[in-house]
Amino acid sequence: MSKRVDHQRFSPQPGLDEVDPPDAEGEKGPLVPFATTLLVRDTCLCLHVQRAARMLARRFDDALRPAGLTNSQFSLLMALNRPAPPPMGPVAALLAMDRTTLTAALKRLEARGLVQVMRDPADRRSRLLALTQAGQALLARATPIWQESHARLEASLADGQVIRLRQDLAALG
Repeated sequence: MSKRVDHQRFSPQPGLDEVDPPDAEGEKGPLVPFATTLLVRDTCLCLHVQRAARMLARRFDDALRPAGLTNSQFSLLMALNRPAPPPMGPVAALLAMDRTTLTAALKRLEARGLVQVMRDPADRRSRLLALTQAGQALLARATPIWQESHARLEASLADGQVIRLRQDLAALG
């Protein structure tokens, strides 16, 4: 028999946060009713966006695998493809990453000789990020793969949906 902690719960719909009545053995039902689980499954925007992001990530991971990149690595290399080496802050912001996550991703690419992390001569506490020649070459090989995969993805959506999807996602950010 499990010991239950009584606490207040909140549900946007009346009745969904009530504990189920005791069963034949006198056990109380779950603290969060299954109806709430279904409500979250069917309506939670965060869950739906996460699922879509994971499915898209897998699709692009599979496509970019022959180039030796994940979709995250491709996005990071593309974010560094600039006329002048950017500092970490704008790259982290563009990729919606915290600096710790960005640093870990950069270390893996740096170990492969694809990126260079250097001190900013204007501010020695800051770091600048640059693609190496090997990083530029790999990005050049991976870009046509991304273009083809992205074109197939866009073609799978109805006319106007791509623009609307971008607008809706930007509005969430």
